[in-house]
Amino acid sequence: MLTGTTTPGDEPRGNAAPLAAETVALADTAHELPSFAEQFISSPRGARLARRLAVRCLEEWGYPPASDASCTVALVVGELAANAVQHGRVPGRDFGLRLVLDAAAGLVRIEVSDAASAKRPPTVPPSSFPEGESGRGLLLVDVLAVRWGSAPRRPVGKTVWAEVPVEAPTRL
Repeated sequence: MLTGTTTPGDEPRGNAAPLAAETVALADTAHELPSFAEQFISSPRGARLARRLAVRCLEEWGYPPASDASCTVALVVGELAANAVQHGRVPGRDFGLRLVLDAAAGLVRIEVSDAASAKRPPTVPPSSFPEGESGRGLLLVDVLAVRWGSAPRRPVGKTVWAEVPVEAPTRL
């Protein structure tokens, strides 16, 4: 059992600001949707841990680690967490990860929050040169997600989110 599993409305652990609840726009809010929220140290190791825990969370929701859903969520979490660490890091502040499964809508919503308010991602993915060593993360997110974007986080920071399509889980 994942210790960071929460229900909607629960706040992530730690003294960081809550994740952007106002950005959750999933289909049915009348019943509780399975969710996971956790804070991670803003480092490459924290980004790797966020990705691994996302895979474990999806496994608990009925998506095996080798499934398309799990691999897609892992890739998007990895890219957004890496961006939070590289571009949104504020010394002494963590980044947050929140996953919400809306099986009825066939979506997993991924939210990665950091403390850097001034650095917002572009509204469209940047173009990348084939020989470049970086700059493809948001291109991957754009291809894999049904939609993605960002929103300010109160009192400080931003949340970058993506909604990834998933098949019905093998179990829930």
